[in-house]
Amino acid sequence: MKTFDAREIRRRILRMSFVGATAHLGCSMSIVEILAVLYRSHLRLRRDDPDWPGRDYLVLSKGHGVMAQYACLNELGWVTDDDLAHYSADGTRLKGLSDAHVPGLEVTSGSLGHGLSVGVGLAMAAQRRGTDQRVYAIVGDGEMNEGAIWEAMLLANHAKLANLTIIVDANGFQAMGRTDEIMQLDDLAAKFTAFGFEARTIDGHDESALDAVLAELKDHPSPSPRAIVARTVKGNGISFMAGDNRWHYMRISPELLATALAELAAAETGEEVPCR
Repeated sequence: MKTFDAREIRRRILRMSFVGATAHLGCSMSIVEILAVLYRSHLRLRRDDPDWPGRDYLVLSKGHGVMAQYACLNELGWVTDDDLAHYSADGTRLKGLSDAHVPGLEVTSGSLGHGLSVGVGLAMAAQRRGTDQRVYAIVGDGEMNEGAIWEAMLLANHAKLANLTIIVDANGFQAMGRTDEIMQLDDLAAKFTAFGFEARTIDGHDESALDAVLAELKDHPSPSPRAIVARTVKGNGISFMAGDNRWHYMRISPELLATALAELAAAETGEEVPCR
């Protein structure tokens, strides 16, 4: 079985959301391939030591998508099956937002716009120490509304943080509607470029494209920070969730959980499962 398989990550997300009766399914599903490719091929980590000082940093600034990261940490062995089975229960260490007390989570996030600033600080620290550590910060396109994001970008360019890569989960939605209705941001790649970044726009669900652009930007000679605008679909991978912003807050029922799991299983064999 392929490591960090997107369908298996989605199964874990679905089961966590069900047992915890929690929201944020849609925004977890849109970052699955981004996380899978990073953990599989680009993050320098030690499986036996999540706090290894020489590790690369993955900052999930859009902390409400943390179920997707928990699913990846489970594969690394840093989060147990029992943790997933008791997601969001009383006394659990796995909460509905990223919490730096959990091994593998670098920031406590959920107050949107703040995580990127921490990522910039980590990148500056690595630069000053002269290490070759890299920082990958995942932000939401709705989160790009926040002024702190743009301040962090200005500093990243000023400090020439070539070891920083910002990945925008551009799924077109935020909690209360479409991002372009709430705060029109137009061409994000052009804005990154104007702020001095090496910027690329790709399909955020195409693992080959993600792998290629991450490798290209890592080896790029420019001293500038990097940015990837990953075009994604909120709720991707589950037909009745895809592109439906209600799944930012909706809880999944036993019947829809069964339908979603059957749909993922059928996708592996090429079968079709009618959506209820």
